[in-house]
Amino acid sequence: MELPKNRFLTRLRLQRTLWGCWLGLPDANVAEIAAGAGFDWLLIDHEHAPFELSDVMAHLRAIEPYDVAPLVRPVNGDPALLKKFLEMGAQTFIIPMIDTAEQASACVNAVYYPPKGLRGVGTSLARAARWNQVDNYLHRANDEICLIVQAETLTALANLDDILAVDGVDGVFIGPSDLAASMGIIGQGDDPQLIEACITAILKIKTAGKIAGILTMSEPMIERCIAADTDFIGVAVDTLLIGNAMRSAADARIKSRLAAQ
Repeated sequence: MELPKNRFLTRLRLQRTLWGCWLGLPDANVAEIAAGAGFDWLLIDHEHAPFELSDVMAHLRAIEPYDVAPLVRPVNGDPALLKKFLEMGAQTFIIPMIDTAEQASACVNAVYYPPKGLRGVGTSLARAARWNQVDNYLHRANDEICLIVQAETLTALANLDDILAVDGVDGVFIGPSDLAASMGIIGQGDDPQLIEACITAILKIKTAGKIAGILTMSEPMIERCIAADTDFIGVAVDTLLIGNAMRSAADARIKSRLAAQ
């Protein structure tokens, strides 16, 4: 049996900006609807959303039949947790709150098999290896892993060069919301100071030859990120999309009712 290819890495080779959506609702039906919507990638957010391990597995299964890349953001870089996600079949990770090269190196150790890392071996129990049915899985799995660490504090930006120099780190994802909080401008996504800090970081990531990503629904930020050749941009969140659509539908009916009175 063949090893599943990392769809995210495959799409990155197209050398265009990849558009994605955040998944925060732990219902596999939502994941499947999103999978058919036309995004390049979908991120399963175990960090902030109420996902259990079984919910992440269900999302991966719901997304798999569709031509879209699944990404997983764990709550942290705990090697035991990352091992669980790896065994489920997750291949691309965004690991939050990485402030130092030492933390980034620990993530490398967690997601790669030796000699590149220290990932534990248990393929007979792993969906990723199709329960020992993938040919030569142990020697091929590392090739399909994509490790992206998240820089979202002033400390991380100060250490960005060192983080980028860590072998095994494929890219860095900028988190504007926490970065704004770290800068003392929490909730101000359009602040020029925040935008400049993000763009400066993205340009540094690209200069280092690494993958650059960001989550933002700010149009000024999106335009600047496109101009900076950002590799992947999250532009939507399932909870917001559903909430906004519901409010819009209710508002339209209420206005119609008022106009008829």
